[in-house]
Amino acid sequence: MTSSPYFSRRTVIAGSAALLGTGSNLFAQSASPTRRPPFPLEDDNGRPIDPPPPGYYTINGRSGPGLPVTKETERGGWVTSEAAVDRKGVRFKGPGRPPANALPWGDSDSGRVVTQGLIPPVKPLLHLHLRDTIICLGGDGNYYMTGSTGDDIWKTTDGIELWRSPDLKRWDYLGLIWSMEKDGGWEKQWTVRKGDYFRAIWAPEIHFINGNYYICHSVSRSGIAVLRSTSGKAEGPYVHAFSPDKPLRNGIDATLFGDDDGAVYLTYGGAFEMVRLKPDLSGYGGEWTPVTLDTPDLNPVHHNKKCVRHGYRDIGFEGATMFKHAGKYYLGAVDRFENNRYSFALATSDKPFGPYRDRYESVPCGGGGNIFKDKEGRWWCTIFGNDDEAPFREKPGIVPARMDEKGHLVADFRPRKL
Repeated sequence: MTSSPYFSRRTVIAGSAALLGTGSNLFAQSASPTRRPPFPLEDDNGRPIDPPPPGYYTINGRSGPGLPVTKETERGGWVTSEAAVDRKGVRFKGPGRPPANALPWGDSDSGRVVTQGLIPPVKPLLHLHLRDTIICLGGDGNYYMTGSTGDDIWKTTDGIELWRSPDLKRWDYLGLIWSMEKDGGWEKQWTVRKGDYFRAIWAPEIHFINGNYYICHSVSRSGIAVLRSTSGKAEGPYVHAFSPDKPLRNGIDATLFGDDDGAVYLTYGGAFEMVRLKPDLSGYGGEWTPVTLDTPDLNPVHHNKKCVRHGYRDIGFEGATMFKHAGKYYLGAVDRFENNRYSFALATSDKPFGPYRDRYESVPCGGGGNIFKDKEGRWWCTIFGNDDEAPFREKPGIVPARMDEKGHLVADFRPRKL
């Protein structure tokens, strides 16, 4: 897959300013990397606190438009650290000014997932700091992309940013479409996470369901929410579909699924439980129900330690996703395969709530985003590079996928052009 030379003037100019430091304070921090957290490290329960003093965080809370992918930016990227004790900073490899607290890159983008023949060669869609990449085919025929943005999601972000493309090649930046400070409800509250001030949107997902656009998101240690577009357009504006004053559930990585019959389902985290929503997503249409996995995978190298402790009964530990194919429901969550690869584990069922069976690793290194069909009906799995086997780190990409003879979604090595 090659990068298109076409980008809007706004995209290139604004993206260059953001990444090259023109008129911005990218990566700058008001404190040295050795500064200790202001709260005890064990104070990690999301308790509400007053906002930090002015200037406490001067990191950029937005990622901006990004830059076209060149030979220099096919690899590299960002590896943000959530370590609370040493506060060492971020690994970075790319053009422009490095972070003030940059760490050695090492072998962070080894690309072993490609050289070992697990996925075909893949390049980023943009040189853009974006985690948890989500791509949705909208009702207007355009693709929309979002995810976790900003310099450091372990500290603070501005809200939700959005990009639009007619063909998965040319991406235009639509800006900050939902501001935590201006548009948020319960999300405005600062909390304590790992001994420090915290307020950040994690893993927002855009969905086109029953004729409208919805965004679900999460705030670590606080919970999840569903937003609704009031204009019928992907760029919003957005308001809470319901429950603006409190989270729907304590958790992260919320996701939505719209069924063929108009029913809508919400799950989150490792897809441990699920609830049916009203068709207009204005409230619950049922009760939260535990999701069961009837045929667990007992190989410990296919699991994060959390799943091992739970007796292998979980599909995964975070990053829930859901879709449907040939009358079967596919429910997924991220797990660690071979002790490192950050991949979706998928399982299937005849019913939305399960029981689910036949758990397997889907597209290697393709966890934490989503799986979607393009206009031609071809499958894709997003990838953002959350482990050192990936060919790039914390940037948006897509891996071609297909359904094999077992009904498993796997990487597709057949020639394909966008």
